[in-house]
Amino acid sequence: MKLTKSSTYTIQNTEKQDLDLIYLLFEKAIEYMQKKQFVGWTTYDKTFINRDQENKLQFKIVQNHRLVCVFSICFSDALIWREKEQGDAIYLHRIVVNPLFKGQQQLAKILNWVREWAIKHELKYIRMDTWAENQNIIDYYKSFGFKHIEDYTTPNTPLLPEQHRDLKVALLEMKIEL
Repeated sequence: MKLTKSSTYTIQNTEKQDLDLIYLLFEKAIEYMQKKQFVGWTTYDKTFINRDQENKLQFKIVQNHRLVCVFSICFSDALIWREKEQGDAIYLHRIVVNPLFKGQQQLAKILNWVREWAIKHELKYIRMDTWAENQNIIDYYKSFGFKHIEDYTTPNTPLLPEQHRDLKVALLEMKIEL
């Protein structure tokens, strides 16, 4: 994947040495959600995080040599998107912001990068899913241009991360203007 640079940050693949910090960020995110009583992660699956890193599908935003945010992408998500999966979308997964950089619109940086990538590869959509019971996060994503497509309960299968099995999710989609 192409490295994206701006005057203040870069987006690049995560590296194996980032994993301990990434795990810590997931733990901090879980702690935050529980403290605020938000519907969200209660656990995370290291197998999928490691696989994303090894397959170069996990990225990090780095600012002043500090890991600001991590996210994963994939190019097919038929288990969740079913018949809507037509090979015409890029999917965002497992977005976690370093608590020190919360409230600084990391999603806007991710979306700029993903939009550029999607246009270059002639994809029609950016898609993601989130907890159907967390209206705050759904509204947040909608404020960036996502549309709520439907709610769906994921299958209970080892093909999904533990925290994503048998989960009611809101499917969100953004159409890319080519």
